[in-house]
Amino acid sequence: MNGIIGKKVGMTSIHLENGKNVSCTVIEAKPNVITQMKTEESDGYNAFQLAYGERKAKNLSQGLMGHLEKAGTGPKQKIIEFRDFDPTSLVSPAAEGEEAPAEGEGLAKKLGDLISVSEVFKEGDVVNVIGTSKGKGFQGVVKRHGFKGVNDATHGQHNRQRAPGSIGAASYPAKVFKGMRMGGRTGGNRIKMQNLQVVKILQDKHLVLIKGAVPGHKGAIVIIEK
Repeated sequence: MNGIIGKKVGMTSIHLENGKNVSCTVIEAKPNVITQMKTEESDGYNAFQLAYGERKAKNLSQGLMGHLEKAGTGPKQKIIEFRDFDPTSLVSPAAEGEEAPAEGEGLAKKLGDLISVSEVFKEGDVVNVIGTSKGKGFQGVVKRHGFKGVNDATHGQHNRQRAPGSIGAASYPAKVFKGMRMGGRTGGNRIKMQNLQVVKILQDKHLVLIKGAVPGHKGAIVIIEK
């Protein structure tokens, strides 16, 4: 599965050729560096390991620093493995005024090479975006699960508008079953948004506009795959 690592910049809206205005998420996907290439012979499966972003060397272990130096690159913020990555499907982006290369004319890649978003995706592709949702801390059942509460304060109800209601049975089973919808920590989960469309790619700015919303706050690391 081919993909690339990027950073969520924010949201905007653009007009399509048919005149419709669509909301898009802007993702900055600077070129990813290949830090490892796994093969069927050596590892039992094919995969590309890509790295994105910059960080301080003091925040990485010596083992990881040695692994990155082997690929001829410095300390990176995020390292992701894309299993069954097909380098033959990568296409060199055509320069302005040039004809786009034909399908199947893949690029030869080696350790330490860069992969840009224009080589992996093209406008109109359907992709999946993986990210970590915004953390909202400890929340009650209304915000966390959409409970309605009692709805009114009549018939002797007092301060019950946002209460969870009964959470257990009687003396048997004398416990609350696991998975009961109650208040608790909300957000901060790994979420995959599927079947999103790549609306526009700004090759010179390393930006990709994806129709709809993707999980995460501004500046969050996301994974785009197809």
